[in-house]
Amino acid sequence: MQKLILVAALSAVMLSPAFAEEKGAKHEEGKHAHWSYAGPTGATKWGDMQADFATCKLGKKQSPIDIKGARKGDLPAIGFNYSQSNAEVVNNGHTIQVNLTSGGDVKVASGGYKLLQFHFHTPSEEKVNGKAYPLVAHLVHKSDAGKLAVVAVLFKEGQRNGVLEKVFAAMPAQEDGKADLAGGMNVSNLLPTKRAYWAFEGSLTTPPCSEEVQWHVLKEPVQISKEQIAAFKKLYPMNARPVQPLNGRTLQEGGA
Repeated sequence: MQKLILVAALSAVMLSPAFAEEKGAKHEEGKHAHWSYAGPTGATKWGDMQADFATCKLGKKQSPIDIKGARKGDLPAIGFNYSQSNAEVVNNGHTIQVNLTSGGDVKVASGGYKLLQFHFHTPSEEKVNGKAYPLVAHLVHKSDAGKLAVVAVLFKEGQRNGVLEKVFAAMPAQEDGKADLAGGMNVSNLLPTKRAYWAFEGSLTTPPCSEEVQWHVLKEPVQISKEQIAAFKKLYPMNARPVQPLNGRTLQEGGA
């Protein structure tokens, strides 16, 4: 009986949105379907691959979206309270992810959330008036109640990004590879100077595509060099889910 209870508890944790996003939505081989971004296991097939991925095709508040027609909302500036933290760079088989032990937190309209990790997609999963950027970082946060909030930082081609220099230098080439980030990092150094944002309710952008995720996309992009973009694309040439229907959701502008 104790064994059955333990198995049930572990299954519940593995299917939770927080676990999926923290682990890059990477499931154990042999127990869950392998997914990808193209071909027979690509994004258009996720919802049919297994029962707990059904939200990928049935959900009405899916991410990413094409950001257009946003309305001014009575939203506060995001309260960033990031701190210096030890960090680990992981190749999880779908992206490069940086896990943080004590990265600080943010305060947004829906409450306070602790920073867990950030990871990258190319091109940017979010579009702005139909335009994608070459790269985006998703900063993933979790509340004490287990709810998720994401802050997205868009990148445009330009000058070399010094903050990402050592992150990209540490990227493991092999899936499941891990590397400690020397000296750690403070993620506040990754943010743009101006922090106005678009806000909407959405989902994980990877299976199981769980909803009730609070999204905040910073409007000002940060610069990154052509060479740095190429270095990431050498590992992941394309790892972006296509934009999803808005389905009547409210899209607001906030911050200063």
